[in-house]
Amino acid sequence: MGVVRNQSIKNSISFYIGMAIGAINTVLLYPNVFNSYPEHFGLIQIIVAYAILISTFSSLGIPKIFIRFFPAVKEKGQLYFFSLITSLFGFAIISFIYFFFKKNILDLIQASELLRDNFYYIIILVFFISFYDLLTAISRSFLNAVAPIFINEVFLKLYSLIALLLHWFDYFDFPTFLKVYIAGYILKFSILLFMQLYKRRLSISISLNNLKIKEILSFGIYVLLGSASIIIVTRIDMIMIGAMMDLKHVAFYTVAFFIGNAIKVPGKSVVSISMPLLAKAWEDQDYNKIKILYSKSSINQLIIGGVFFLCVWVNIDAIFSLLPLKYSFGKWVVLFIGLAQLFNVSSGVNGAIIINSGYYRYDLYTNIILVFVTLFTNYIFIPIYGINGAAMATAISVFLFNLIRLLLIRIKMKMQPFSIKTLYTLIILFAIYLLAGFLPLSGNIYIDIIWKTFFVFFTFIPLMLFFKLSEDITNIFLDFKNRLWF
Repeated sequence: MGVVRNQSIKNSISFYIGMAIGAINTVLLYPNVFNSYPEHFGLIQIIVAYAILISTFSSLGIPKIFIRFFPAVKEKGQLYFFSLITSLFGFAIISFIYFFFKKNILDLIQASELLRDNFYYIIILVFFISFYDLLTAISRSFLNAVAPIFINEVFLKLYSLIALLLHWFDYFDFPTFLKVYIAGYILKFSILLFMQLYKRRLSISISLNNLKIKEILSFGIYVLLGSASIIIVTRIDMIMIGAMMDLKHVAFYTVAFFIGNAIKVPGKSVVSISMPLLAKAWEDQDYNKIKILYSKSSINQLIIGGVFFLCVWVNIDAIFSLLPLKYSFGKWVVLFIGLAQLFNVSSGVNGAIIINSGYYRYDLYTNIILVFVTLFTNYIFIPIYGINGAAMATAISVFLFNLIRLLLIRIKMKMQPFSIKTLYTLIILFAIYLLAGFLPLSGNIYIDIIWKTFFVFFTFIPLMLFFKLSEDITNIFLDFKNRLWF
């Protein structure tokens, strides 16, 4: 767990710095920069949503294939070659569909005139996102998830912040801003590519002789469909809001969704470094290590995610009072998404365990079911409840998705991540929430936010240490205290 803990700390720093910058961008800058034209903000989100969804298909599951088979493949150069040609082939297919069926696609998704005029940016993003994911997989296979995470979470968001400020102060118009924004994805790909070349991690052998192609392709098909299902579940709400409502409501939903979805940040750092360790553990049949990774990832993510969600929810009215009025009606979006993600992170690295096990096919079957559930619930709830309906649909899908994964691992592998400490953590979080309701307020929004946030942290930390809820978090806290003391 030492590698996981050390890199998780570094990754968490990147994630939280990125989250802070992302919060400034999404909650403060975007709503104000595009206050007069929220459809421009919505356009950016829709372009990225479609690009991420399509890139999942164009990559043909290669990033997860690379991580899964990297420990076992002796001729690494052949795996590099296979990954490169397969990714290029996938992008060629997507490009063919775009150039020959563009009008049909735009009619099918009921694209607005603004989206039609800028749809070509999606294809550009698809290429650089899919190959950035491949480079990330290569870096993670060498147990180095820090660099790609820093580039994606800190560099790109800081780049976007600067671009937003320049646009806000009229250094360039919106069409130029959009070009500059897309260039950020090209730049982050170029930086990570240079780093992999500098560290001499890219070595291609133009041969596939020593690869178990049938096994790789079989795994790849299931991983592709499974990954696509996950992206559909997590992105379809925004896409359907754009189609069934308009781009302005995409902007409103994005702000509230960001606030609620931010609690899954600690899970990203744990999963990113746990994936190659789980692949190695399955290769060695080290079930005890898998169980340890599963249980520790669950309680660690529940504690960090739970505290963060609590800080957000006790301050929710104050947070929305800081936004322009037209963005301020997404309170229940935050609640639905936040609770769903809290259950998601508390489920631990269940997805990584299934993908790297012999039961990855079962994950696909449930994913397909969940896609239909997500589409159906969004189709029903959005016309009735608007953006709140989209959040309800997403929450239902995320809950079912993780519940099925938990049951699958419990039944097939006799593992589950929860313990009595999980119950203690939930009780403590709920008790602190109740106590926070009795706190006196100063009348100043900023002081009250700081005051409530400090109350949550400085009430939870002693209780966490007293009940010994997490060995890893306790050790980190004690290490930090000892360094500070001496």
